[in-house]
Amino acid sequence: MTDLVPPNLPALPVPPPAPPLPPEPNGAEPLTPANLGGRLVRAAPGLVRLAATSSWHLFEWSFKASVDTGREVVQSLASGNLPIETFRGIAVDLRQVGRQALGLTDDSEQPLVPVHLRPVGLTAEELRARGAELLYRSADVWFTEDVHPAYERILGEMAPDEARILRFLATDGPQPAIDVRTGRPLGIGSELIAGGLSMIGLRSGVRDMGRASAYQNNLFRLGLIWFSREEVDPERYQVVEVQPDVAAAIKQAGRMAKVVRRSIHLTPFGEDFCRTCLPIAPEAYWTGPQLEL
Repeated sequence: MTDLVPPNLPALPVPPPAPPLPPEPNGAEPLTPANLGGRLVRAAPGLVRLAATSSWHLFEWSFKASVDTGREVVQSLASGNLPIETFRGIAVDLRQVGRQALGLTDDSEQPLVPVHLRPVGLTAEELRARGAELLYRSADVWFTEDVHPAYERILGEMAPDEARILRFLATDGPQPAIDVRTGRPLGIGSELIAGGLSMIGLRSGVRDMGRASAYQNNLFRLGLIWFSREEVDPERYQVVEVQPDVAAAIKQAGRMAKVVRRSIHLTPFGEDFCRTCLPIAPEAYWTGPQLEL
């Protein structure tokens, strides 16, 4: 039989031996496939103890959390809190525990306090410290403050249409407003049908006329406008009294409807706010008589 392998083939190169593994830091023998099994067998008791310790700590924590949660539920219900509020607070506490377990918060060392027992806002000592800081700054003759610190927050709580109302009041001055009440002898038992009816929303050009009253209420809440008992020029009320919403309120009040004339104008705080925050030319501001608050 003829030999199929051609003669005189060159010999294959022999790969160089692998470099020796670096020694372990503690002087132990290097980890190789030959000694891997033996090292795992020697480490098995430690792994078993670690697993047992972890399981026991997990069971201990679960049992303690269950007992604390049950005690919290009983105490909360016994104090008269609603069940939905109680379980909502427990859910928030458990969520906080989970975030701490995952390392998502930095306050893992702080004790967990139920939501309904946590203080809201600053403490009395912190408030007193801030008040003392204000008094100290007020006594500093070198301290100057360009704008009121509340202006930034007020701008964030205003709608665009409310800025239109402020600009209108700043340039056109106090505006007539009407309250419609039911008429009763001597005014006893009179009921308010509609209050603060005016043409401010229409004349200022707000986009949503249905919210004109809500806009004025918010500006009043912010201390920028005032619903005054003082009257403006009597002739200016004639246009307001023929508006559809005023006519509807008078019709609802009955035959003895009573129309009370009032006015709406900027407060001194509102005037300063407009001069600081709104782009109004100085010569465009109202220069007529100011009404009393």
